[in-house]
Amino acid sequence: MMGKLLVLGAGTAGTMVANKLRQQLTDDWTITIVDQDDTHHYQPGYLMLPFGTYTPKQIVRRRSRFIGDGIDLRFGTADRIDTERSVVEMRGGETLPYDQLVIATGAGIHPEETPGMMEEEWQRSVFDFYSLEGATALRDKLKTFTGGRLVVHITEMPIKCPVAPLEFAFLADDHFTERGIRDAVDITYVTPLDGAFTKPVASTHLGGMLSDRNINLETDFMVERIDNDAKALVSYDEREIPFDLLVTVPLHMGAEFVGRSGLGDELRFVKVDKHTLQAVGHDNIFALGDASNIPASKAGSVAHFAAEIFTENFLDHIAGRPMAKSFDGHANCFVESGAGKGLLIDFNYDTQPLPGTYPLAGVGPLALLKESRLNHIGKLAFRWIYWHMLLPGRRLPVPALMSMRGKLPAPEIPQTTGETFAQPQKERTP
Repeated sequence: MMGKLLVLGAGTAGTMVANKLRQQLTDDWTITIVDQDDTHHYQPGYLMLPFGTYTPKQIVRRRSRFIGDGIDLRFGTADRIDTERSVVEMRGGETLPYDQLVIATGAGIHPEETPGMMEEEWQRSVFDFYSLEGATALRDKLKTFTGGRLVVHITEMPIKCPVAPLEFAFLADDHFTERGIRDAVDITYVTPLDGAFTKPVASTHLGGMLSDRNINLETDFMVERIDNDAKALVSYDEREIPFDLLVTVPLHMGAEFVGRSGLGDELRFVKVDKHTLQAVGHDNIFALGDASNIPASKAGSVAHFAAEIFTENFLDHIAGRPMAKSFDGHANCFVESGAGKGLLIDFNYDTQPLPGTYPLAGVGPLALLKESRLNHIGKLAFRWIYWHMLLPGRRLPVPALMSMRGKLPAPEIPQTTGETFAQPQKERTP
């Protein structure tokens, strides 16, 4: 069989899948991958940049370095998918036909969606660290910040890497402690969730870590606007949280063309079957990584594990066989906790993060839901793994589906059946 595979997005998920399938598909298949430019960002590095762990040069590479031989890399912006004709209409008038389409265009931040966020205090006292520009500006601000009210804030779920705002709060606590000014900084963590995290066991544990570090926790906070004159977050229920420095995670949304093509939900994430990643109502369209609406963390680990399952399923699919593999929403995340330590969480759609150990060949078991130096080293080592193994599509010695090996039960806190996300604040036009 021969065909045209078109991948929209040369980020983590798109690059991995294109490379994996090029190794598996016959030469009768052409693979084209499209993105807007030749710049690939290691997005987990954004968290570390404000604290000086990484420089911008260490987290930016050329996309073309990681696209394998036999894959056609093109630059441009998709405008709309014509699903009836199986073509992608590009800005500028070009059309790209496909037999099979993978949408991997990720999630972007939209601070303009929150009234007041991008007004006069933007990158003066209001910052993000979910972009290279924002993380770099925040790095410079932290160098001169000598005290006051620091607020770490999530606008709305879902977001890329749900633990990253918590990590920022922990690292800020450590940063100000190292500088000897921690007593002069009041830190408040503000979330639309009813706890510190999306899963009960981890939420309880991480909430306790915030308390231990004297970080205030404000829950169920749905921001309505930012009052720049008063320098305060204002919620829909009229609560106000003043700040001297606001580090916010803006609203996340999918690509505009997804909405125009009728494939997305109200936040423009592609509606898919959460086990096969096939777009609802479309036999030849799939969505991977942050671009999909699966009820799992928008994290690199999820993109990696999903890509492993998708690759096997895709080969069956184009051969006319049923897709036998079922993705379980597996995610694992190293969580930086400051002072050179971190913890590890491992979970999926049906099982929340549990304590215990995580087996890893050649390294030894890693502690789950427990701070350790080895977990911190694992977090730092992942950057090398990302560039040299993950993006090229090499197989890692980590199971794609979650294993219960080494995990301990936590009967005192109820299990959940999926990721819990805050509901959108208002209707949005795709």
